[in-house]
Amino acid sequence: MKPFAAAARAAALAVPVVATALPALAQEANPLSFNVSVTSDYRYRGISQTRLKPALQGGVDYAHSSGFYVGAWASTIKWISDGGGDADVEIDTYAGYKDEVGGGVTVDVGFLRYNYPGNDLPVSANTNELYGAVSFGPATLKYSHSISNLFGFADSKNSSYLDLSATFDIGGGFSLTPHIGHQKVKNNSDFSYTDYSLTVNKDWSGFTFGAGFVATNTDNYIGGKGKDLGKNGVVVSVKKVF
Repeated sequence: MKPFAAAARAAALAVPVVATALPALAQEANPLSFNVSVTSDYRYRGISQTRLKPALQGGVDYAHSSGFYVGAWASTIKWISDGGGDADVEIDTYAGYKDEVGGGVTVDVGFLRYNYPGNDLPVSANTNELYGAVSFGPATLKYSHSISNLFGFADSKNSSYLDLSATFDIGGGFSLTPHIGHQKVKNNSDFSYTDYSLTVNKDWSGFTFGAGFVATNTDNYIGGKGKDLGKNGVVVSVKKVF
């Protein structure tokens, strides 16, 4: 979930703003779920993975009643081909455990692997992260830690991403989700940055329609055709879970 940028070889970091790759636990009676979505721009941690162009995405999740879950998610991308590599899809695989521990507090811990088949970059874009999150009420605080190089950055093991988000039900099938996060790229401090977003979602006839404003404080992520991949912008999407 990130792009290659800056000169010919810097990777970007972005969670789709309106559609997340990580799973929402399915109801106990139906542990297997599928999702498909279309978005006007695949943003992950604020950075466009598709050169500010649309993306097709989809995934599958299995959530056991014990709290353990596994899943996979994929999206079309452009940043690796723009950086001289040979991959036009990202495939994420993950597994973890999520449960309420009492007092309305939920914990979620797991492992996430970002796969870029055949990426063929000087430093492989494939990335492994461990993550942990704590939720209370509408808010979630999450920490992600890379145990490999991060998205093609050399010597970037132990990079981290810390983010805070919340989801508020504002009635009529609408929800509002503010978000702020900070990406630290180990030994590549010029590429560390903060991202912000505010997203409105609407559930209608089994679909979720989203519109979000995304911003970052960096202009160091430059993709194909000189595009500023972290520029402020609006992302719209539609998603179906079944």
